[in-house]
Amino acid sequence: MRYRSLGRTGIKVSPYALGAMMFGAIGNPDHDESIRIIHKALDAGINFVDTADMYSHGESEEILGKALRGRRANVVLATKARMPMSDEPNHQGASRRWLMRALEDSLRRLGTDYVDLYQIHRPDPDTDIEETLSALTDLQRAGKIRAFGTSSLPASEIVRAHWVSERRGLARLRTEQPVYSILNRGIEREVLPVAQEFGMGTLVWSPLGGGLLTGRYRKGEQAATHRSRYGFQHLRDDQRLDVVEQLIPLADEVGLPLTHLAMAFVLTHPGVTSALIGPRTMEQLDDLLAGVEAAVGDDVLDQIDKIVPPGTDVGTLDMAYQPPAVLVSTLRRRPHGERSAA
Repeated sequence: MRYRSLGRTGIKVSPYALGAMMFGAIGNPDHDESIRIIHKALDAGINFVDTADMYSHGESEEILGKALRGRRANVVLATKARMPMSDEPNHQGASRRWLMRALEDSLRRLGTDYVDLYQIHRPDPDTDIEETLSALTDLQRAGKIRAFGTSSLPASEIVRAHWVSERRGLARLRTEQPVYSILNRGIEREVLPVAQEFGMGTLVWSPLGGGLLTGRYRKGEQAATHRSRYGFQHLRDDQRLDVVEQLIPLADEVGLPLTHLAMAFVLTHPGVTSALIGPRTMEQLDDLLAGVEAAVGDDVLDQIDKIVPPGTDVGTLDMAYQPPAVLVSTLRRRPHGERSAA
């Protein structure tokens, strides 16, 4: 495993990061098997592990806590907060009030007194960025987190956060966790260049296109998989499936499984530090580990560029962040009384 610098934190991490979303009720409910998967990933040289408090409502963190007993010092451990953890309206968000409690809850479940990376799971339009950065800075100074970052933060908000940090004397965002794959290349336009400009590490999620780049989903076929049971629309998006049908023969031509081609693609970008893998079974982990040394040349990247042009997205992942300006129609429309004829 060739380790990389996590931005300018000085922390060295593996290019494959183990995502723990599938450990627990929503993925693999067998704690013992999940722990074996985690241990095998660590034994293979993966030292970067990412989870979140919301994954199976804390169960993922509990499983990781058990798996990392006796191994914690050698693992770069990341978790996230922001998403609802109960029906209580203040048990969510990026406020100081919630982050202080959410971290304590995560530390208890993880069985540790600090995390290496604490991330805001999604943007929180209800909380001023200074409030969030101030709370995270205090947690860092208290030694409970080593660094902090964000997930799915637009480039403009990354810039604004760094401006606030500089003006207010607060610690800076050190990482960003965006979606990135052959099917979703939108972050190549601004997010990755901005992250590079600010010396941020980038941990990309869904490098397998939400499951489509495993090759198990084909146009005109019904795939009976764990993901398909959740009814994800992106698994039935004809536009995305058309791209998969073009990538499969390219992978065959290169002599790589589609999963290995997909992982090699995202890790080729100089702005990407690590790519998250989220195995639910030992078989899935073995398949991904077999491709850890896979690489693609410029000729293959040029062919991928022709199939999916740089900086473009093919459809949208169901799990992708959508800003309020897109989701809430009233933010895009003047009240009727203020509208004038063209």
